[in-house]
Amino acid sequence: MSDVASTGATDVEVEVVDGVQPDGSIQRAELSDDERNRLFEEQVMPLADRLFGAAMRYTRDPVDAQDLVQEAMVKAYRSFHQYQQGTNLKAWMYRVLHTTFLSMYRKKQRRPQENLTDEWGDHTLYDAVGKAGSAESEVLAGITDDAVREALAALPEQFRMAVYYADVEGFAYKEIAEIMETPVGTVMSRIHRGRRGLQAALEDYARERGLITDGKDA
Repeated sequence: MSDVASTGATDVEVEVVDGVQPDGSIQRAELSDDERNRLFEEQVMPLADRLFGAAMRYTRDPVDAQDLVQEAMVKAYRSFHQYQQGTNLKAWMYRVLHTTFLSMYRKKQRRPQENLTDEWGDHTLYDAVGKAGSAESEVLAGITDDAVREALAALPEQFRMAVYYADVEGFAYKEIAEIMETPVGTVMSRIHRGRRGLQAALEDYARERGLITDGKDA
């Protein structure tokens, strides 16, 4: 079941996980202002840093990311009575962040749909390491965390966020589908293609630094 939480100038659709009672009725959370404030501070505020990390992947700009998190927090607070205590709050908050991003940035900028081409084929970084005869551990040790972050940031948004939610935040396919409002099959495809693009970028990085020395078509 989904509700639309009114937040002033912008409305954001937030999925509501309701409690279903044995008789089939829906148990809605009725919170006093004091209770809402207490629970929000205890449960949601500690997630701010992680939300900022995700916001950076969406916006790729620290100022925009901070604005996105602040707006998402406002919307989450106003919709907090809809959250069913005991369910996955982290996934609920990322859903709010995602829908807030769509409202604040994608619609405003009217960006064209980003697509990840199939130019990389089905090979992986590990295939290239094997062909080069290099020690896999040495190659992987030479790839810095910054290189991984830059390669991830270079992916188109829909693939970047699917990989981020799966490989960094550890969400299951179904949870990512709910966060991104996308069918599970589409999420699986985006993660597969995003990982392929990520590995292709890291292969280029390894070649540029001499970690892999054979030609691409070797």
